[in-house]
Amino acid sequence: MSRGWEAVATELVRARYGALVGFASTLTGSRAAAEDLVQEALVATFSKNRRLDGLAAAEAYVRRAIATRYVDTARRARRDRATVQRIAAQPERFAEAADVGMGSREVLDEALAALSPKERACVVLRHLEQLSTRETANALGLSEGAVKRYVYDGVRKLSRALLLDLPLEEPEFSAVESREEARRG
Repeated sequence: MSRGWEAVATELVRARYGALVGFASTLTGSRAAAEDLVQEALVATFSKNRRLDGLAAAEAYVRRAIATRYVDTARRARRDRATVQRIAAQPERFAEAADVGMGSREVLDEALAALSPKERACVVLRHLEQLSTRETANALGLSEGAVKRYVYDGVRKLSRALLLDLPLEEPEFSAVESREEARRG
């Protein structure tokens, strides 16, 4: 007879939490990051209706979840660093922006910093990295519609912050604009 997931989760945390944090600490090198990683893995494991019929099966699943999340985080960080390095290696784009009245690199950095993380990521990937909407969506794990929305909102905010008239009439924005107009009514 199988026990409910609550009992398995409670027993796992009570009996093996220290070992799970130790395992995650070995991966991350930080106790705080390890505790966060274990928490994420526990939530991911027990938030779905998985059939885990014992402590050993539950621990094995959580350990796999810890390792998977660690690898995903490391890949994402490496990809983010590479993106930042590519952008930093392209000073001519910022020089071009300054020529059209955008101002200094610091002004652009401040304007980008004012965007939400998703808006900033979408704007940078779409306009500075020149990825397609689909490529941006795949890189960020978002839907294409969400990318369009974040880019549209981000470009509008940048336009206001930089006192520029940035183009919002791209074909990909037509659906976003019509929804916004419908809301205003």
